[in-house]
Amino acid sequence: MRTVLRALATAAATLLVATAVSPAPAQARPEPKAPEGFVALRSVDPTIIQEMRYTTAHTFLGERVDGYRQPVCILTRPAARALHLAQKRLLRQGYSLKVYDCYRPQRAVDHFVRWAKDLDDQAMKGEFYPLVDKSRLFDDGYIAEKSGHSRGSTVDLTLVRLPALPTRPYRPGERLTPCFAPKSERFPDSSVDMGTGYDCFDTLSHTDDPRIQGAQHANRQFLKRTLTDVGFVNLPEEWWHFTHKPELFPDTYFDFPVDRRSVAGR
Repeated sequence: MRTVLRALATAAATLLVATAVSPAPAQARPEPKAPEGFVALRSVDPTIIQEMRYTTAHTFLGERVDGYRQPVCILTRPAARALHLAQKRLLRQGYSLKVYDCYRPQRAVDHFVRWAKDLDDQAMKGEFYPLVDKSRLFDDGYIAEKSGHSRGSTVDLTLVRLPALPTRPYRPGERLTPCFAPKSERFPDSSVDMGTGYDCFDTLSHTDDPRIQGAQHANRQFLKRTLTDVGFVNLPEEWWHFTHKPELFPDTYFDFPVDRRSVAGR
């Protein structure tokens, strides 16, 4: 009997230990880091103004975009150095560059695609695509499943006349004004008047659209000429979109997050 009781006690103790010890949780996969060749723009030129829109709700989605964790511009080193050269010239003329978006992770592009397929979500139509049917965003080229931004040498930017005025925060739910309305009516932006706001889904955003005249046309050409001189190529459909050539990573679409840790020490 003692032998049986001793065996039962040992079995019970073993069972108690087994149920008390839970399996170790699976380790979360570490986030990918930016490869060598990427830098934080601020480490190359801290004078360039950064207004990283996709870390805010003031986007055509109406929310922060996936993968944008901190408002930091990340670019390949050659692209960042080229912006530095352009900035030095502009500062002497009383202007500064202001970047809206730089490297863009693939997960952010995937977020754009999911949003574009949800035809019921049109909360920001009044500002960003007032004349475009959302069902046309893919066919008209406003949304695509891949973006040159994910290769790291493309930047969205504008010009600011110095001294720069701060841009007030966007208040979710505020009244929306079309992105092609007169500058005095659009969301206040410290940019010079380019004829439309940033991320305006409209043919008026085409850099050389003939309807854009006077100071607006001159501002676009000034930006284009300044960046072309340091190796950037403009996307004709977007006055704000420039890619530095030759690209350091012409065939790779990265997915590390927009976060200072992605380029720690660079």
